[in-house]
Amino acid sequence: MGTAIESVTRPVTPGAESTTEGPVVLRISPSRGWATLNLRELWAHRELLYFLVWRDLKVRYKQTLLGVAWAVIQPLFTMLIFSLFFGKLAKVPSDGSPYQVWCFAALVPWNFFAQGLAQSADSLVGSANLIRKVYFPRLVIPISSVLGGCVDFCIAFGVLLILMVQFEMTPTANIVWLPALLLLALVTSLGVGLWLSALNVRFRDVRYAVPFLVQLWMFATPIAYSSSLLPEPWRTVYGLNPMAGVVEGFRWALLGTHNTPGRMMIASAVVSVLLLVLGAYYFRRMERTFSDTV
Repeated sequence: MGTAIESVTRPVTPGAESTTEGPVVLRISPSRGWATLNLRELWAHRELLYFLVWRDLKVRYKQTLLGVAWAVIQPLFTMLIFSLFFGKLAKVPSDGSPYQVWCFAALVPWNFFAQGLAQSADSLVGSANLIRKVYFPRLVIPISSVLGGCVDFCIAFGVLLILMVQFEMTPTANIVWLPALLLLALVTSLGVGLWLSALNVRFRDVRYAVPFLVQLWMFATPIAYSSSLLPEPWRTVYGLNPMAGVVEGFRWALLGTHNTPGRMMIASAVVSVLLLVLGAYYFRRMERTFSDTV
């Protein structure tokens, strides 16, 4: 079954009085047209969401040699490479902060976004057996894939705080904006992931395009360089890349960079919300075909 509308009927038992109700009949039928998001049904399955997140975490680190250390190794080695080529050789400015910390502060939210995007894009195909056998809101699957990355984010963020202590840096009062910035990264990752996961069910070569998309997006995001190299109004236009506002926001909140990404963050937030809303409606529209084509 794909997207479903539940209707309950209580037929009158033959031979009984008109006030006697028979057994409850539950009908599940595919929706038509542009389906509603049906967030109430999604909330009713919140326990399933919890167990899927826990399942993804166990599968990800099952029989691994280093376990959760991979959450640190990837951004750490990327930071070292960027520090060598962009910090030492190319002398890329880092807004007055040590390049290592400045770069790692951008890689922490970026890895959270990239990992959630990659996991959610392939989540439906990876849960094909579950989709074919049981009915539940299919939105639960990509959402659980993105939420699973919160554990890796917390670990990498702890390493970032250790780096700041080593370089004798203290977070600014703007750190109160970090939860909102993390939410913005989650919304962006989930919004794009909903598009790609629905497309991947129909076109299986989407999974091969995702790594290229993530790599291209990474170099289009100010991770190894600063968006301050762009003058206004182009810097605000650059915020149409939603991860640009997240990355610069993290640096501003933690390191106290002088380039306040106000208008850039607003542009990034608008694009992120549009990606999520449109992606959710597209996902629901295509949901009715998942069990037949997955």
